[in-house]
Amino acid sequence: MSTQEQSAATTPKTQSPDVVVVGAGTAGCYAAATIAREGYDVVILERKPESEAGHIACGDALKGADSFPEAIPKSKLEPAFTNTDVDHGRFEIPQEDTVLEIPIPGELAVIDRWEYGRRIIDGADDVGVDFHYDTVVKNVLQDDDGRVTGVEAIRAGDPRTYEADIVIDAAGSLSVLQDHVDFSASSFDTNVNYTHFCSAYREIVHVDEPVEWDDALVFKPTERAAGYLWYFPRTETEINAGLGFQMTEEPMKLVDDLKRDLETRPEFRDAEVEDKLGAALPTRRPYDSAVHPGYMAIGDAAGHVNPTTGGGIAGAAYGGKYAGEAAIEALETGDVSEKALWEYNERVMDHFGARYAALDVYNILSTAVDVDDLMGLLAAMPGEKLAEALYSGSTSIGPKLAAESLLNSRGHWGTIWTLFQTKRRADDLLELYEGYPHHPAALEHWQQRRDDIMEQVYETTGAEPKY
Repeated sequence: MSTQEQSAATTPKTQSPDVVVVGAGTAGCYAAATIAREGYDVVILERKPESEAGHIACGDALKGADSFPEAIPKSKLEPAFTNTDVDHGRFEIPQEDTVLEIPIPGELAVIDRWEYGRRIIDGADDVGVDFHYDTVVKNVLQDDDGRVTGVEAIRAGDPRTYEADIVIDAAGSLSVLQDHVDFSASSFDTNVNYTHFCSAYREIVHVDEPVEWDDALVFKPTERAAGYLWYFPRTETEINAGLGFQMTEEPMKLVDDLKRDLETRPEFRDAEVEDKLGAALPTRRPYDSAVHPGYMAIGDAAGHVNPTTGGGIAGAAYGGKYAGEAAIEALETGDVSEKALWEYNERVMDHFGARYAALDVYNILSTAVDVDDLMGLLAAMPGEKLAEALYSGSTSIGPKLAAESLLNSRGHWGTIWTLFQTKRRADDLLELYEGYPHHPAALEHWQQRRDDIMEQVYETTGAEPKY
């Protein structure tokens, strides 16, 4: 090989799409499809090979399937819906020898997550998105003013450079892209560390006889306060069995809790395990800001997950839609500044971000409460109130409910009082998020007011500061 040929073989190939999206998950596919529908050139970079793309660890429960963004039509996704008869949560509380049946608002389904992953990829491909598989991003490019201008990657062993007007980070929890960006030129949220995330592990289990709870999502606390088990029925005989736990805990001990529970449940006798996968997901409030000049983060990479349930598919889809629409406007005007992209933050906070921030307050409470007290409290609360707290970020707790809960709680009075006080702080937070700033210059003052409320949360709950 000549010197010229050797040089050509090692020189990175350069492509210049309008937008580069990193990650072919829900958020990435919806963002890319939204932009491509308007005729722009969009490339998704996916680290997995095409045969594995869309295969991720997930609980497989999908809430809000009736109102997904239309960039990828719901009809495209429906073949992945394996159980649309689920309509409530079943909370098993061994400490109290009780089972709570809790209604879950909105349309609910359990899906085959890998099939769903293939279908959102197909949906994005249908509208012209270009997929580059086996592509691992190694660096993020920025100009002298700090604006992100593209990424450097390795595609199937070959170096590639992607120059773009906008980079959308859909690379998942603890995104590696954020390790490479200098965010000093913006208010992008860098108050992020591994303690804000949990690990999840799941197995797909096949049983011989239909389970009696095929219309419910089953939850059960682990033997340690740090996690919970779930059993989500894809069908009557195919169950997604898993657990979630904070990253500060020892994984194998908690996985043993799942295996032990599976062994003791008669419905899983002689069951066969088809698939085992693990992943990380955020159990924190959404990023205060997920925009930087030329750059937006979406989905798990921006904390778009319900921190109490781990549900993240719907938030990722809408986060992708809102980022995609912000990108379109920026491309049309030629302005990719932080201020120009800011409306994306506002739409996220208005739709679900405020709710998730309030829900995080209850997550914080759970870290400071004894697990037996917490289970006693759950057992004392009416199911509809728990449903409101789990999904809306607040619930109405009046004197009558307080008295009934005290009567039913068999001595967990201090915990109930703490819950009522925590609920007030969550309401304060919801109200503050309703006034999320309309431009980046106002963010710092808003954050100071939010942090004042969080100080009250820590004082009320006795929890260690999370942020």
